[in-house]
Amino acid sequence: MYLANSFMSDEKKQTSQKPLILVVEDHDDSLLLLSYALETLGCNFICQSDSSSTLLVAKNYQPDLILLDILLPVLSGLDVMRSLKREPLTWDIPVVAVTALAGRDQEERFLKAGFNDYISKPYMLEDLEVMICRLLHKKLQPHSVFEVCQE
Repeated sequence: MYLANSFMSDEKKQTSQKPLILVVEDHDDSLLLLSYALETLGCNFICQSDSSSTLLVAKNYQPDLILLDILLPVLSGLDVMRSLKREPLTWDIPVVAVTALAGRDQEERFLKAGFNDYISKPYMLEDLEVMICRLLHKKLQPHSVFEVCQE
């Protein structure tokens, strides 16, 4: 198994109550921003820049949420989503499309493909936090990225 482009944050899901989020993004700046936001929210996360192993990683780690870029090399986010929905171990994991493709027709396309929601780049961290909190319900600690920044 080749996972050189993946890493897991400090603690594994099995040893923590923190939610685990799988981030699939091929731009380093976007990965850095997402990892900062997730760390501040108190989440564990796995970051991948290569979408070809996303299904395998999702099956092995069973994340609580997947943030999936749409425009990826090798396999697009839509292709990855089709694979996730066909797999019994991953079909019910919430998935957010993270995309530069904006518009009403794209939103309908993503929702029909099985995404739970989408967020358009560039996005505000506060919007991302609200979406993650909504999808993870009570799995997050009750603090905000912005509350932490103000302390």
